[in-house]
Amino acid sequence: MKTYSAKPAEVNAKWQLIDAEGQTLGRLATVIANILRGKNKPDFTPHVDTGDYVIVINADKIKISGKKETDKIYYHHTGYPSGLRSISFKDMMEKQPTKALEKAVKGMLPHSSLGTQQLTKLKIYAGAEHPHDAQQPIEYKLSEVNK
Repeated sequence: MKTYSAKPAEVNAKWQLIDAEGQTLGRLATVIANILRGKNKPDFTPHVDTGDYVIVINADKIKISGKKETDKIYYHHTGYPSGLRSISFKDMMEKQPTKALEKAVKGMLPHSSLGTQQLTKLKIYAGAEHPHDAQQPIEYKLSEVNK
């Protein structure tokens, strides 16, 4: 018996729809990263993009445990001297509600060109509306453990 290795031409990517309302940030990001990588499929191959497209709605209604709403700080550097910028989770959710989930998922994907390619298949929307009805997304049921 030989080990099966998926080829990029053989990959059949579907569209998954996830409702993020009331979900915990990290647990939801883990589920999304696994779908994007294709780890939920039997033909998963680490070096090939075998994952599905993921549409996340209601990203502005995710929750976070404890005092992380004020204590969790996101940093980025502008590239200029003394250009370190910081923003709290609460402020980020007010200004860019989709960015916190995107950063969490990005950190769980491979830090290579494959991870960048997989991240382009993630579509996050703050409200309940999305423009991907033509792709006929399948609603992904999150288990009660992830709440």
